Amino acid sequence: MTHQIYSEVTASISELKKNPMAAVDSGEGFPIAVLNRNKPAFYCVPAEVYEAMLDRLDDQELAAIVKKRSAEPSVRVDLNEL
Repeated sequence: MTHQIYSEVTASISELKKNPMAAVDSGEGFPIAVLNRNKPAFYCVPAEVYEAMLDRLDDQELAAIVKKRSAEPSVRVDLNEL
């Protein structure tokens, strides 16, 4: 059975156990697919990439909220009345 691998670089579990930082560095800043018996077990993602992914997900959630609320009626407010 074939499996889609979403990374250009792969490492085996054994390689990861032997030298984790060398496995991570082999991705040169990009995620690596860690294989177990030639099947992707998980992806090892550098911290900077992971943080950027979380930022983009947060931005998408905020954009969805803005889009949803843009259809709501607006309320006129006078700052002097607050």
